[in-house]
Amino acid sequence: MENEILEHGFNFNRRRFLSRLSLGLGSAALGSLLIPDLFGGSGSDDETLPVGVPHFAPKAKRVIYLFQNGAPSQQELFDYKPKLREMTGQELPPSVRGKQRLTGMTANQKEFPMVGSFVDFNQYGQSRAWVSDLFPYTAKIVDDLCIIRSMYTEAINHDPALTFLQTGSQQGNRPSMGSWLSYGLGNENKNLPNFTVLLSRGIGNGQGVYSKLWSNGFLDSIHQGVQFSKGEDPVLYLRDPDGMSREERRAMLDNLAQLNDLSYQSFGDPEIMAKVKQYEMAYRMQTAVPEVMDLSKESDDIIKLYGPDCLVPGTFAANCLLARKLSENGVRFVQLYHQGWDQHGNLPFEIAKQAKDVDQASAALVTDLKQRGLLDETLVIWGGEFGRTSYTQGKLTKDNYGRDHHPRCFTIWMAGGGIKPGMVYGETDDVGYNIIQNPVHVHDFQATVLHQLGLNHEKLVFKHLGRRYRLTDVSGKVVHDIIA
Repeated sequence: MENEILEHGFNFNRRRFLSRLSLGLGSAALGSLLIPDLFGGSGSDDETLPVGVPHFAPKAKRVIYLFQNGAPSQQELFDYKPKLREMTGQELPPSVRGKQRLTGMTANQKEFPMVGSFVDFNQYGQSRAWVSDLFPYTAKIVDDLCIIRSMYTEAINHDPALTFLQTGSQQGNRPSMGSWLSYGLGNENKNLPNFTVLLSRGIGNGQGVYSKLWSNGFLDSIHQGVQFSKGEDPVLYLRDPDGMSREERRAMLDNLAQLNDLSYQSFGDPEIMAKVKQYEMAYRMQTAVPEVMDLSKESDDIIKLYGPDCLVPGTFAANCLLARKLSENGVRFVQLYHQGWDQHGNLPFEIAKQAKDVDQASAALVTDLKQRGLLDETLVIWGGEFGRTSYTQGKLTKDNYGRDHHPRCFTIWMAGGGIKPGMVYGETDDVGYNIIQNPVHVHDFQATVLHQLGLNHEKLVFKHLGRRYRLTDVSGKVVHDIIA
């Protein structure tokens, strides 16, 4: 008879032990087949849940983030303030301003005259939300939107504020939101990158954007955002070199993979294997990217919906249409940056031009996703890095004024992806300077986005240099009030 041992109060013989072991190994093998990255990640962190799979049932599968770079003025777009218009020319009360920071551009102003919006507002939809006359197309879809008027941040200048929204830190070298989602959820389409970036430019030069905003930071480089350009080659260095056939490229990659595998066995650096994955992705993208970027098969109705600019490469409208195509093809995170919203002066003219650039295409994207049955599983976000002051920067005239940076309150909207539609959340005071109801911090916003994709922001962790990092740093709470 086989020897039996007593362990934890149960009798186990050799036969039972081997039987249970085989079941465990079989389950592990099946899990690795169904979820290739199940056993990826740091592995040593007890607080880290497995990557490549949601932590709980997601309400959304993908994100399209329409980032309005330069900070749109909420007073002219979504935060209707008739009292501010009545008080135009009056000094901003010290009790309203308090001890809040000012930028170097207005800190030395002797006066801070308030200025109301030059443009009118009206209420739309069953939600009766106030929307500026600058946004006639957005007004038509207001019942699909959740307008958050109580966002706030600590950053008061563009670069740290923009970096904070995208990476959770005002300093660089951290993974961006798209990289975190790629790391946490894995690929949905093996032939396209998880995270793509599209750039467009509005009036003037505006504030710049930099590759650090779509950086993978300390995560594997396979999670870095891939920038698509408007040129003949939407992704640089994707084509085969002159004189090399596709078969030769395949053989070269196979040989390179063998060499890299030898290096990995010698040094154990996971970045070596990440590079191999990037080479393979580039090879597969040679076929997938041209197909996705081809707009010739879009119907006349779709072209009319987005507007004629959608056929002009590099425009915001074209990028919105491409965002829909990328998203429906399984790209987890599509990031659009539209530059030109930095209206320190000449605001009435410039913001009207900016609004015209983005209004029709933004509304068209939501409508297009909805009619394809994709809005429920796609979270669309629209907004900038902070807000604008209720007082004018520089001289106030009858027809002209500007607004400085204001981190204490700004407006964004979200649509789809399990967010409540037809809702206005949060409120600012009568002059639009301070939040008086339901504040939403940047980390709260990030936690909510991750939550909609089935990720616990406190558990999506990566251990680096002895510290556990996450997108929301050490704070943030999910805004359950806006979740359907």
